[in-house]
Amino acid sequence: MKLIIGNKNYSSWSLRGWLAVKQSGLSFEEITVPMFGEQWEAQKHDDGGLMPSHGKVPILWDGETVVWDSLAILEYLADKVGRDRFWPKDDTARGMARSMVTEMHSSFASLRSECPMNIRRTIEGVRISEATKADTVRILQLWAEARARFGQGGPYLFGTFSAADIYYAPVVSRFRTYGFRMPGFAEAYMEAVWEHDWMQQWVAAAEDEEWVIEQYENIAQD
Repeated sequence: MKLIIGNKNYSSWSLRGWLAVKQSGLSFEEITVPMFGEQWEAQKHDDGGLMPSHGKVPILWDGETVVWDSLAILEYLADKVGRDRFWPKDDTARGMARSMVTEMHSSFASLRSECPMNIRRTIEGVRISEATKADTVRILQLWAEARARFGQGGPYLFGTFSAADIYYAPVVSRFRTYGFRMPGFAEAYMEAVWEHDWMQQWVAAAEDEEWVIEQYENIAQD
């Protein structure tokens, strides 16, 4: 298998796709195409290239099968290796985990826009809108409920590392970068995600990257 990703410092969707493949336990080749550079534009316009259809990442190639969109990649891999590797076994927990993942996949536009993922930086005094504050409150509500109801088996949202943690891992990164003040339970959860071996591998690689995307660096501060 081949996984096409963007810059590790900035690409939150690439992080989700990469964590999904790591969680599958399957071997894969990782190919980075720096976002918005010459190679990126060339691949987008190359009919036989690695980035078909829409020119977005992540993209998974598995033989002749091409899967794009991080959630589609996760579900494709779950079909290959067994759904219990990604989702809680309990029906009620699994229902909530699926809902949390799809809400993350489709919502929180204000947080995404105002606080783009930027692993290399720590930024103080960021001005956030009421919409981003509302996004943050909603995420904390979801985290609190998952931890209280289903988190007894470990430090992650549903105890053991799962699809839900894969989907909220970039949010953990954003909260750290922009200095969000979190309640104690959220700080403990964020630390568990951040210290996960796979996250530390990703972070180390992001810190070694030399590419800079100015639009993700110029954040309004007080």
